[in-house]
Amino acid sequence: MKLATVGQPGSGDRVGLVDGDAFYPFPAGMTMRAVIDAGLAHVHQLATQARTRDSVPLTQVELKVPLEPAAVRDFVAFEEHVEGVRRSVDGATGVPAAWYDAPTFYFANPHTVIATGQPVAFPETSVARDFELEVAVVVGKAGQSLTAPQAADHIFGFMLMNDWSARDIQSAEMKVGLGPAKGKDFATTLGPWIVTVDELAEHLDQDGFLDLEATVTVNGTEVGRDHLGHMGWGFNTLVAYASRDSWVRPGDVLGSGTTGGGGCLAELWGRRGQQDPPPLRDGDIVEISVEGIGRIHNAVATARPAPELPTVRRRHSTT
Repeated sequence: MKLATVGQPGSGDRVGLVDGDAFYPFPAGMTMRAVIDAGLAHVHQLATQARTRDSVPLTQVELKVPLEPAAVRDFVAFEEHVEGVRRSVDGATGVPAAWYDAPTFYFANPHTVIATGQPVAFPETSVARDFELEVAVVVGKAGQSLTAPQAADHIFGFMLMNDWSARDIQSAEMKVGLGPAKGKDFATTLGPWIVTVDELAEHLDQDGFLDLEATVTVNGTEVGRDHLGHMGWGFNTLVAYASRDSWVRPGDVLGSGTTGGGGCLAELWGRRGQQDPPPLRDGDIVEISVEGIGRIHNAVATARPAPELPTVRRRHSTT
């Protein structure tokens, strides 16, 4: 099943089933979080009931962010991406030994998720603007310190993710020794819908690796292509690690991290030693596509200038 949240003129947002070029609404007032909480068996009942009612052409609705995430974690599960992007962001070479120990992640901002088709407003000060080709898993059940096999039963579905990145801001702030912050804080695209885990069963192995091809284009020209099976850890392991000594809960979103093969511009910049292709500019259209899941697209824009910050109050003289 493909489950979407859409906007309809005069009737507000509605959750429902996407089948081909048609949208079948679920009962009014139902949110995607409520759908996820109900579980896949109940969702199948909702879908069966929805098919008995009138559908709406997808061309007559606006695709919204599929759900308001409870939390967003973004992993870095593709070795090729790590190797290439490190050269660009911090000037380092190779893959850190610690990367092989566990699937590291950072927490992204659930308050700045945007839908396919919406403009993505980069910070006005950023000129090294980049996309990131990812797939996200949606958690369907709460769990704590899960094993990887147990985590498989906690996956509700998958959707596409574009972790937009201001590489110049990211490079400066990561010199402090923490993870990315304002370099990624401004926007993350999720969508176009959630594809339930059962629909992708033939492409999903027992360890949570998806046998699917992913591509990204800028203004219609392919820039990156990779296979999701190249992840260092499967989605089961990502969910299990996120739950270690903690919790995952329904509605949590976990990004795979950026693919290799040009899944972001910074990877290519690092490998080529120059900004080729060039950073994104206002008006550029970035489209991400993964077979079996769908495609999302956004136009690049610039946010209004942010207010200046007070200068730091130093405790020690620099002289």
